[in-house]
Formats: sequence, C-alpha cells, structure tokens
Amino acid sequence: MPLQFDLADDMTWPNRIAFFLMIFVIVLTTVLYGTVHQPVLALFYVAVALMVVLWAADAFRKGTIELSSSKLQLPFYAAAAYGLVQAVPFGSIGELAGLSGIPRTISFDPYATQMSALHYLALGLLFSVSLVLVNSAGRIRRLVIVIAIFGFVYAFFAILQAVLSPGKIYGIYEANSAQPFGSFVNRNNFAAYMEMTIAVPLGMLFSGSVARDKRLLYITGIALMGVALLLSGSRGGLIALLAEVILLVVLTTGAKSRTGLFIRSGLAALLIIGIVIGSIFVGGESTLTRIAETTASGDVTTDRSHIWSVTTQVIVNTMPLGAGLGALGTAYTPFDTYSGLARVEQAHNDYLQVAADAGLVGIVIGLFFLLWLFRQGMRSAAVSNSYRRGVAVGAIAGCFAVLVHSIFDFVLHITAVSVMFITLMTLLVACRQSYDDDIADPVDPKRGNYHPPANLTPIGNYKA
Repeated sequence: MPLQFDLADDMTWPNRIAFFLMIFVIVLTTVLYGTVHQPVLALFYVAVALMVVLWAADAFRKGTIELSSSKLQLPFYAAAAYGLVQAVPFGSIGELAGLSGIPRTISFDPYATQMSALHYLALGLLFSVSLVLVNSAGRIRRLVIVIAIFGFVYAFFAILQAVLSPGKIYGIYEANSAQPFGSFVNRNNFAAYMEMTIAVPLGMLFSGSVARDKRLLYITGIALMGVALLLSGSRGGLIALLAEVILLVVLTTGAKSRTGLFIRSGLAALLIIGIVIGSIFVGGESTLTRIAETTASGDVTTDRSHIWSVTTQVIVNTMPLGAGLGALGTAYTPFDTYSGLARVEQAHNDYLQVAADAGLVGIVIGLFFLLWLFRQGMRSAAVSNSYRRGVAVGAIAGCFAVLVHSIFDFVLHITAVSVMFITLMTLLVACRQSYDDDIADPVDPKRGNYHPPANLTPIGNYKA
C-alpha cells in the first residue's frame, strides 16, 4: 500500500495526547521553579519519555515512522554523546589522599557529566518529537496562542508577586542564594523566559500578521510582558530585549523604503518608552536602580568579571577536550583566587561554559548549531504566508534575544528556558512548510493542495 499523507490520519489519539503533553511540559517546567530541582527534573524526563512512547504508538497505528530531517537536532545528540565519552574511564589515577584505583576520565566530575549528557538527550528527544507533532498550520496557531496567553498570565502573576511578596515564590519558597522573580529562583532566568514569550506576538505585530480588531489585545499582552521583564531588574534581560526589538525592525523592514524603517523604529521606541513608564509606575524607581548597578559585586555569585577570568583559566588548562559537561564547579576551584568558600558551578556566560565544559568539540558543535539556527531563521522569515512569516520572525528574534542574554548569564542551563527555546525552534522549522489548513491572506491567496512537511521523512511502510 503506497504511503499517503492525509491530514486526518496524522491526528491519531497518541498524536493528540503527545501534542497536549508537549504543551503541558512547557507550562509545567515553568511553574515548578523553572525545573532546576532533581524531583522536578525527574518528572520532566518521565514526560519526555512518555512523549517518545506516544510517538512510537502513533507510528505503529499509521504504519509509518516519521522523523524530522532538521539539522538543528544534531547538536543536542552530539553533546549527549560527547558527554558520555568524557565520562568513560581509561586507566586509573595513582594513589590520592590514601585512595587508590580512582578511575581516570576526561571529566573532572564524571557523575555530573553523565547527568548533563542525559539532560541533553532528553532535550534532543523533546525537540525531535515536537518537530513531528507540529505538522499543521492549526497546531502552529495553537502553539502561538499558548505562548501568548501563558506569557501574559505568567507576567501578570510575576508582577503581582513582586508587589505582594517579592522575596518568596508563591508566598512559600524563599530563595536565599539569589533574587527570585516569578517562579524562577533567579530573576535573570525569568527575564530570559519573558524575552521569548514576548517575541512571538511582537514578531506578528511588526510583520503585520495581526488583524486590526486584535491588535489592542496583542499590544496589551506585549506591554505587560515587557513591564514584567523590566521589573525583574535583569540588566542582561534589558539588553537582550533591546537587541530583540532592533532585530525585529531589521527583519520586518528589509530593503523597503526609509519611511517604513522610520515608522517601525518609532513604534519600537514608543514600545520601549511605554514599558519603562509602566515599570516605573508599578515598581517605582528601584527597578531602574537595580539595572544601573555595577557588574562587580561583593557576592561571588554575581561578580562576573572574576568568574569569567577564572573560567578562562579553566578553558586554557583543559583544552582541547574540556573539563566535562556540568563539571565546571569542580574544575573551577583550583584556579579560584578567592577564598574558595563559595562554590561556583556556572560561568554566567553560556559561551564560556561551552568552551570550559566541552573544549574544542563543544565550540565546533556550538558554531554549527548557531549557523543552522540562523540559516533556518532567515529562510522561515521569508515565507510568503503572512501569518507563518510573522510567527517565524518572532521566533528567531526570541532565540536571538536569549543568545544575547547568554553572554551575561547561564540562562540556557535552566530547563524551562531551554524548553521554550526548543519550542521557538520548532515553530521556526514548522513555519517554513506549507499546509492545507493555512489561513488565506492577501500575500498567499493560492494555497494549492496539501503537501507533507518537507522536514518529515517517512521511514518504511508496514501493515499494522
């Protein structure tokens, strides 16, 4: 029996449940403190495993195995594989502190590296399954609605909590090691999350993909998310938001007239001014005061200049193989010129951390990832369908904002931020395809017949 791509056949009950679980994971990882604690991480892994099982059940019912051919998946699996290599013992270390037979590994902390490899594998599986599940324009629209509404509600909650209970999450959990905001233990991670949720509606608004009767709703949601971001007091978040808006102006203006550039630049300036005024109205002058603080601090966890210099020493001394995924906390100590009483586990710069953790291999994997990401982003942002183009423009802007923020913080090491980042990449890949249920618009009036998404590759046929 020949292979047929029928839109109705794609929506089997395992497929529907898996898509619902995908959305559930986005919300769950966010509200449970960003998913940084071991019990919640275990729940996240179980959810991803269940999605894989449902994907397999869906393939069995349809008689076809579907996989995405997107290259963006490869860096996740490459990182996981290299982490396992770093944890493989070869020989043993001589007697140390009365102990003998200690396995010799590339990683300074083999257990942490194994756990990091597992995490990369889970993220890769989530991404691969998500690429298969988002296989129609209807699902793109549902995912966009979830991001926009959840971002709006979550921002409202964060602002309310900042006013009523600024030191405690949900009025219960008090984080002593950092300044919490929203459900995140660290305010910088909250800002990174808002950069992505605000990006999709912003991209649609700047691209003219929003109907006139809905523009006010979009502007209200964008303004509230922007105010919440600024209230968090994250300097990196503010810089990333500005970079995001600049990229949106560039992408949506292109080679058009200077008038269009001036209009969009003016709208962007008004948006930023409105967010600042709203933040001052809600949070007072303390919000801008926190952002104006110097990067140097008496607290070792926020003294980035010192952490970066020590991490650079780690990179130099562990090249070309790296210290091991997740092993920076152990490799950092011998080079720390401070007292050593405070343990530093993150470099507060995701790029330095990649180089320290995975060495030259990590740098190569990271460069290929960035190349494929922006190539996919530029192609998706040029599609003819105005709705999908607006979503794609917002998705690449959100990814770009987080990559800018990663210069100052370790935001992509937080599971909830990584999950939303993966969601935006899923939208990027999905938006480049054409679907039978595309919304008709003046840009693309002739939609033609349905064609299977080009990023999905069927592997064999069999009779169930």
